[in-house]
Amino acid sequence: MPEIKIAGIGIAPEVIQAIVSRAAEGVEGVASVGSKDLAQNLVQMFTARTAAPAGPSVEAEVEDDRLVLTVHLTVFYGYPFKQLAEAVREAVAAHIDAQVGVDVARIDVCIDGLVFPKE
Repeated sequence: MPEIKIAGIGIAPEVIQAIVSRAAEGVEGVASVGSKDLAQNLVQMFTARTAAPAGPSVEAEVEDDRLVLTVHLTVFYGYPFKQLAEAVREAVAAHIDAQVGVDVARIDVCIDGLVFPKE
């Protein structure tokens, strides 16, 4: 993925991903940023089959000199999705503002996985 150019600076996508991941993983109810499918990983370890590559856990683009972010999450069961997404948006926006110092136009939250408690 090419460098993200905004506000006169170039930022590697991995840097944005690190900031967003740290912010989102600090929100109660978030298990991980990105999809962590344990069953798929086990099948891959014990067979010759390889899984299709997962998409990026954080996507970033620039619109009108503002960041547009998409964050893919695995969350714990029992946390209402709408409230969890809003908490993630607030945390990510605060971290991006503090670390990068640019405006965020939108943060889309995609819940790609759900972790159930052991019973």
